Amino acid sequence: MTGNVYTVRQVNAYIKNMFTQDYMLNRIYVKGEVSNCKYHTSGHIYFSLKDESGTIACVMFAGQRGGLAFRMREGQQVIVFGTVDVYERSGSYQLYAREIRLDGEGALYERFQALKRELSEMGMFAPEYKKKISAHARRIGVVTAPTGAAIRDIMNIAGRRNPYVQLILYPAQVQGEGAEESIVRGIEMLEQKNVDVLIVGRGGGSIEDLWAFNEESVARAIFNCRVPVISAVGHETDTTIADYVADLRAPTPSAAAELAVFDYFQTERLLGEYGQKLSRTLKQKLLFERMRLEKYETRLSFLHPGNKLREDRMRLAEAEDRLKGLMEQKAGEARQRLLLYIERMNGLSPLKKLSRGYAYVQAGDGSTLKSIRQITEGERILVHVTDGMICARAEEIKEERHG
Repeated sequence: MTGNVYTVRQVNAYIKNMFTQDYMLNRIYVKGEVSNCKYHTSGHIYFSLKDESGTIACVMFAGQRGGLAFRMREGQQVIVFGTVDVYERSGSYQLYAREIRLDGEGALYERFQALKRELSEMGMFAPEYKKKISAHARRIGVVTAPTGAAIRDIMNIAGRRNPYVQLILYPAQVQGEGAEESIVRGIEMLEQKNVDVLIVGRGGGSIEDLWAFNEESVARAIFNCRVPVISAVGHETDTTIADYVADLRAPTPSAAAELAVFDYFQTERLLGEYGQKLSRTLKQKLLFERMRLEKYETRLSFLHPGNKLREDRMRLAEAEDRLKGLMEQKAGEARQRLLLYIERMNGLSPLKKLSRGYAYVQAGDGSTLKSIRQITEGERILVHVTDGMICARAEEIKEERHG
């Protein structure tokens, strides 16, 4: 054996790299008939495209399902836009689909994609240009056909949600020749009516039926409108240029009415609930404040000067009673001591002595006679007895010795 030997993995990786570097295979449109179509539980769609000469395996992952506006089935003629790449594990190549359209829409679809890219590059889809939809619109302009399900749905939902909202209809032609100009006139005229929001749309249909909403003039009229615009074109799976330019996209006219018309009755119920909640909260707050006031009132009454004075008076009265008791006790004790002293003094009192037969003698000058040497014979003396005084003279003085 000569030359290099490669593993299967290396060969598959090399082939995958060749596919990746091929610009045409990265952005390719393939037309064919759908066969072996399977919708997997994961959301992926596996199918094959075939023509009279061969088949190619295809897959559309769940994340790309936005590029499919219909349900695929066997035998449909479709145009698939995507990338051809190698699945290394099996060594087979397949078409990874990003968008799928029914054949016959191909030319219009290419025009749609071209205008979409052009307007996107001009910034007409940029979120910073989107105007906020009024939450409580009172005047709503509607650009749609005067007959048909779209206007009936809008009127029914508006009447159910808010009977006070005013709908102003511009009866536009939404399909066929002249539809583009009619829609533009409707947008411009209702803008002058000082409406709060505009709904521009119609019911669903084929790409040909919806084409008026893919025209550049309609897109520019929506972009330049000073009033916020809600697009409501087709069913949920239909997307138009108007949807990208509008300030808000609704999947259906009914959904547009839901978005534009605030629910008056629900708001009324909410206000009632808020009122009841506010009332309950206020009652609880008042009850709490009343309890707190009563607590402060009790505390204040406890600290009131009158209470303080009453307490002081009571303490003063108690102190006065204690003082009186102590004074009486002291007086009693003093009285007892005085009586004792009196008894003692009585025991020492000359008058007491006198009552026992003793006498108290004074000289004529009033001095107490304690000795014979204080008086001479014939001198006047005073003798005190229990019931009076005797005036006398010393007749004779005798000295006596005791002991």
